[in-house]
Amino acid sequence: AGDGDCGHTHARAARAIQEWLRARPPPAAPAQLLSALADLLLDKMGGSSGVLYGLFLTAAARPLHNCSDLPAWADAVDAGIEAMQRYGGAAPGDRTMLDALCAAGQALHALRGPGADLLTVLASAVESAEAAAEATRHMEAGAGRASYISSAQLLQPDPGAVAAAAVLRAVLEGLQG
Repeated sequence: AGDGDCGHTHARAARAIQEWLRARPPPAAPAQLLSALADLLLDKMGGSSGVLYGLFLTAAARPLHNCSDLPAWADAVDAGIEAMQRYGGAAPGDRTMLDALCAAGQALHALRGPGADLLTVLASAVESAEAAAEATRHMEAGAGRASYISSAQLLQPDPGAVAAAAVLRAVLEGLQG
């Protein structure tokens, strides 16, 4: 909502992840990695973002328990988004992080196709998330902190949507590097 809280909570999460990675190697199994990240964010991030990311990662870990092929990753993102919607009460179009995540999730459905290339599909998902985050600039807030503020005062894109797109870009850049 422009008060800096979203940035502070995301910075707190980034520092916690950096410290965690310095202290021990991350779990190699995708489901264990996402579950560990969920616990870390629930404990260290704070705010509603920490809870929502924790819900997302906990739900996303489930489809990856026995399989971690590309279609399973698309299923994992769908499960995470569904959990955020169910427990958080927001939906796409409400001017929240879900706008970016749902746009990315739609693009990630291409992972279910034969011969899907992870980096190409993920790059498309990041572009979709960034465009969706920018589109929140012109939305009426239907959920989250921005829903308490007059839409005339909401001149920037939703901070949660921008942050979610930035997290996805960081994942892409990490995989590319």
